[in-house]
Amino acid sequence: MPSLNLRELQESRGNKIAEMNTIHDKAAKENRDLSGEERKRFDDLDAEVRSLNSRLTDAQKLAEFERMEARGETLHQDAEARRSLEGYSVRKALMEVRSGHLSGVEAEWHQELAKDRGEVRGVMVPTEILLGGEARALTSAGTAGNLIQTDLATMTDRRRAALKVEGMGATVLRGLTGNLELPRLVGSGAAGWVSEHTNGNRSDANFAKKGMGPKTVTAEYELSRRMLLQSNQALEPILRADLSYLLAQALDGAGIKGGGADEPTGILADANVQKVDGGAFSSDIAADLIAALETDNVTGSTGFLTNKTVMNTARKIKDADGRNIPLSELFHNERVESSTQVPDNIGATNDKNALIYGEWASLYVGYWSGVDLMMNPFHSDVASKGGAILHAFLDADVVVRHAEGFRYAEID
Repeated sequence: MPSLNLRELQESRGNKIAEMNTIHDKAAKENRDLSGEERKRFDDLDAEVRSLNSRLTDAQKLAEFERMEARGETLHQDAEARRSLEGYSVRKALMEVRSGHLSGVEAEWHQELAKDRGEVRGVMVPTEILLGGEARALTSAGTAGNLIQTDLATMTDRRRAALKVEGMGATVLRGLTGNLELPRLVGSGAAGWVSEHTNGNRSDANFAKKGMGPKTVTAEYELSRRMLLQSNQALEPILRADLSYLLAQALDGAGIKGGGADEPTGILADANVQKVDGGAFSSDIAADLIAALETDNVTGSTGFLTNKTVMNTARKIKDADGRNIPLSELFHNERVESSTQVPDNIGATNDKNALIYGEWASLYVGYWSGVDLMMNPFHSDVASKGGAILHAFLDADVVVRHAEGFRYAEID
């Protein structure tokens, strides 16, 4: 029998644990002990899982050594973390947590992320796994039947809004455990010339602070029993790609326009972020936005963020000879990005487009521990079908630390 690779070993163990869970759930539902045949099959599966655990441990070690040798890496903490993340399987973590026994790298990360969090009902997944920007090709057409491992053709993902906030240069804080205060100097004293042997002018520095605290965003899926048993490799990229996008999209949108209360307060909703005069888009409005930050002595990596309507208008602007003016000239050689996450319904009449200019490191994104994934097979929608509801929870926050680092205009 040919040896199985690491991924195949993980999938084999996951399938066996799922079958054990099915046998147990069936007997529990009928309020009885396992029958003789069920008991034998359950014990056989238990022995096979234990054997696979040992083989998996050896395979993971070999895979790590092979990657180290291929890359010529020196072993240190960061490299070790990267290698352990590379072997991480969301599907394996979910299948094992249903049986109440996590193992391998998934168990190690869960234990690390769950520290000081009290009771955790699901499995904690590193934010780098789901929100780390990994590009994974999807291998199903979106229906449960197409996830069964047959000969699956490569597919393209569904159309999604571009996520820009972190890419623009927002400051990202991971692994937070408690509420965080971000102090800053808002007013300093003054220096002055004095005569010889006379007292200097005394003045006080003024400080302010912005608080960050965890706010919860959630998404959920309904998974069928057969999908859980048979999806194999196809389920992993679906879980990574779509769940990560749903959570990241909510966080990205909150950073731009979040209204506070249960969600973070974004740039456009922050009362301290000032507006400049808008109207029909022109390079003059872009210049005014830049000048507003320069007036406040803002330095750093700056850029414009807007939506498709403003970008479309900008692309059509022509000079006196009828030639299109490059975006680099219209936006004064500043970076400019667009996303449908940027609203087109702001202003007094709710019909204006937002054009934001900012020093994006002044926007802070904080993550509290990892993504909490919980499989719920007892929900009324799936209990009688043998499936499960997959819940994903992320505790995060976004704050504008320096309001003077941003300006926006309302564009017709």
